[in-house]
Amino acid sequence: MQAFSHPGKNCQIDLRQVEVDDLPTLIALNKKAFPLMAEENVVWSERQLRNHLKVFPEGQIVAEIDGRIVGAVSSLVIASGRDPYRAHTYAGITDGGYFHNHDPQGDTLYGADVYVDPDFQGRGIGAALYEARRRLCRQLNLRRILAGGRLAGYHPHADTLSPEAYANKVKDGELKDGVLGFQLRHGFVLRGVLHNYITDPMSHNNASLIEWLNPDYKEHEASSKVRIACVQYQVRKIDSFADFANQVEYFVETAADYRADFVLFPEFFSVQLLSVLEPLSAIEGIRKLATDFTDPFVGLMSSMAKKYGLYIIAGSHPIETGDKLQNQCLIFDPEGRYVTQPKLHITPAEQRYWGISGGNELVILPTPKAKIAVQICYDVEFPEASRYLADQGVEILFVPYCTDDRHGNLRVRYCAQARAIENQIFVATAGIIGNLPSVPAMDIHYGQAAVFTPSDFEFARDGIQAIADSNVETLLVTDIDTEDLYRSRSAGSVTPRLDRRTDLFELKVNLKNLGTDNTPHSGPELEMPK
Repeated sequence: MQAFSHPGKNCQIDLRQVEVDDLPTLIALNKKAFPLMAEENVVWSERQLRNHLKVFPEGQIVAEIDGRIVGAVSSLVIASGRDPYRAHTYAGITDGGYFHNHDPQGDTLYGADVYVDPDFQGRGIGAALYEARRRLCRQLNLRRILAGGRLAGYHPHADTLSPEAYANKVKDGELKDGVLGFQLRHGFVLRGVLHNYITDPMSHNNASLIEWLNPDYKEHEASSKVRIACVQYQVRKIDSFADFANQVEYFVETAADYRADFVLFPEFFSVQLLSVLEPLSAIEGIRKLATDFTDPFVGLMSSMAKKYGLYIIAGSHPIETGDKLQNQCLIFDPEGRYVTQPKLHITPAEQRYWGISGGNELVILPTPKAKIAVQICYDVEFPEASRYLADQGVEILFVPYCTDDRHGNLRVRYCAQARAIENQIFVATAGIIGNLPSVPAMDIHYGQAAVFTPSDFEFARDGIQAIADSNVETLLVTDIDTEDLYRSRSAGSVTPRLDRRTDLFELKVNLKNLGTDNTPHSGPELEMPK
């Protein structure tokens, strides 16, 4: 946003983009503006504010009077979908306050926060900050501004009025509310009430859903279509790393030829590299794979993601973390950067043969096409993690797997289908086929790549978007439309995301990073095999 000045009451208010040096001042100001919320520990942390600047610096604005910061706003861009007024929570819409779900391709500026120094109230600072948001909305050619506003004056009326009745009385001028009344005077329209939006005793956790429509908005074509390629990868004996690279690149190049956005490889497909070596015991082999082949594997995948300009969900690979060995999926973006998702639930065979340990974090990756996450094989058989990911806005769940027989394959498949239905998300799976007689614990495999959907009118009649023939090396390519998810969630035959009995069942999460530590690593440079 370009800096500008706005007339205040007996003063000039200067507005500019937030800088890193402002962060300590903003943290103190946020606590000063919302002392009750500070007691509930729901004010900004330095880590959150730093991330706002990283993902969307234009949306972070401060107001100054005579060089002193007296107010600020935090904003992100979201895709509103077919139902822009759908129910949501503050944590969900802001990704726990970290804005990782900021979508540069979205159509809506979402107002995450606005706060003014109590010592400077009545000087027109709020009006200046709202004008800054409107200017930004016009500058980015966004359709609207949406925000959830605290029903700050609701507490005294909670025994006699519902939140909806209170908000409507404020709208009609029968009651006064310092927040909602201000927003209505500045051109916003009340669109509804959001329950359990944020922890705030004065509003009983309720918020108004308000909207300002950009009168200068120019319609532009945007696509919610996503093309997924799932590799049904046949492991076979190879003689060199170059053989492995050539086999892998064939599938990435083919996926790129089909203009896929994402290509998914199976769990443990890199174990094929052990067939290059003399036979080793299971534990020696998996350690050798982690120590000797991790850098070449990462370099290969990073180079291919950059070369072909797509996202590679690189199955999984054993990686040493301290004195432990984890089964990790590396997710590469088109710039060759990557984030890692460890497998959380470890099968008895992985523990027995390879000494694999489980991780304790879930990574959520916003991309221009969709918000994605990964669960590795056995992980999808546990519903809690998928529920958490869906609650954080994940639209596509990728499941690389490695199963040795039809029973194991069907366990993964049926659980993946269940996760798609109960969370109303897409789930893409890809498994290994073939055999590696010289590699312990990799004797036989059964695989059938598939993409699953919720089961409703928006989707295929059996909830299967696409499925490959079993045990045949192939590339499954299919298109999905994320808009179908939002139509189904708001107006489907059943609406499981809306109908959950949170008064009876609560999901308690003890993840290490709660999906927020998503800073990508840079992949090493590697000359591609000829």
